[in-house]
Amino acid sequence: MAEPFTIRPMMPADIDAVVAIAAGLPGAPHWPGSSYQAIFAPDASPQRIAIVAQAPGDRTAGFVIASIIPPQAELESIAVAAKFQRQSLASKLFGSLQASLRAHNCSQILLEVRQSNHAGLALYRALGFSQTARRPNYYSQPVEDAILMSRSL
Repeated sequence: MAEPFTIRPMMPADIDAVVAIAAGLPGAPHWPGSSYQAIFAPDASPQRIAIVAQAPGDRTAGFVIASIIPPQAELESIAVAAKFQRQSLASKLFGSLQASLRAHNCSQILLEVRQSNHAGLALYRALGFSQTARRPNYYSQPVEDAILMSRSL
């Protein structure tokens, strides 16, 4: 049975758990803690929306981060700890993000993903994203193309 999750805005106290989740997932962006801390700066540009999913026992189970430059937003990261995958948590996080983006007058969300990230591509397609372009040799270590995707909100 799926665990009940609480979806809420990310707080600075969540940073260590978020860094640990990302570090445990090879396909996730591995930002340093300082990059997550910058999200909370009052003069941050671009502004970001950061949301976490909390499992019972105050365990952070996943997170989503998007930058907003209305009328567009960019999905920068969505990650769910391995233990909590396959429980529709990414969809729940994205649903909460969508509502926040609409409140910020965003009507479109964009993303880029490694061409070899088949799980990510499947998730994004399931969330309603469509491929719009390809950036050759965009990523390094290893070098590979980025698939650009978008969807309306």
